Amino acid sequence: MTQKVAVLGTGKIGEALLSGMIRAGWAPTDLLVTARRPERAEDLRARHGVTPVTNAEAAKTADTLILTVKPQDMGTLLTELAPHVPTDRLVISGAAGIPTSFLEERLAQGTPVVRVMTNTPALVDEAMSVISAGSHATAGHLAHAEEIFGAVGKTLRVPESQQDACTALSGSGPAYFFYLVEAMTDAGILLGLPRDKAHDLIVQSAIGAAIMLRDSGEHPVKLRENVTSPAGTTINAIRELENHGVRAALIAALEAARDRSRELASGNS
Repeated sequence: MTQKVAVLGTGKIGEALLSGMIRAGWAPTDLLVTARRPERAEDLRARHGVTPVTNAEAAKTADTLILTVKPQDMGTLLTELAPHVPTDRLVISGAAGIPTSFLEERLAQGTPVVRVMTNTPALVDEAMSVISAGSHATAGHLAHAEEIFGAVGKTLRVPESQQDACTALSGSGPAYFFYLVEAMTDAGILLGLPRDKAHDLIVQSAIGAAIMLRDSGEHPVKLRENVTSPAGTTINAIRELENHGVRAALIAALEAARDRSRELASGNS
């Protein structure tokens, strides 16, 4: 792999992406990084052998720029980059809620932009990265983005109009599962189990259930029904979940996350 790729604003997700790319075959010498703090940049060099540069140097040197800053910092970063980004650069945005048009309006006319929403399981190479093309991005640009983000998990192409929904489902999704595990752990303690044992029981159950969902090809209703015996323990638990409106609460929560993504896109911080 000979193309130079720069990760700008390299935090935890950016570092996970770098690490995954190196394991997938990218040479560290072809990977550039920028960071707000010089000591952070030097730490990345020491750990991964990548090259710290300024944002302007990255724009002039790299073939692909991956912008991993927070949504509220994207405008400032683009103002700094715009004078230095030729139109043959691929710019990938990883900022939640920021549409490709926001970048296209601030970069040179014709600059290809791809929007990617990944999630924190990138830290363990199990990310779900959702990829959308801007108005000047080609199939080749999308394939290149898939190659990069495929180093840390699965990728999925969607129309950009679906990105806010994907952010609600997948970008924020791991937090919902962590929240559920937290609540179930508390329930286990209430039922008399030590915290560590409750945690182990729930985490392994979650891993097993996720693998069954992924590999069985069965609808989740079918898998749930396989656990739900007549007049048994599971159906009593499901009844209480329905009585407390858990399904409706989840739908409302996801709608709220989608709406917040839209607010970020409109500039409401």
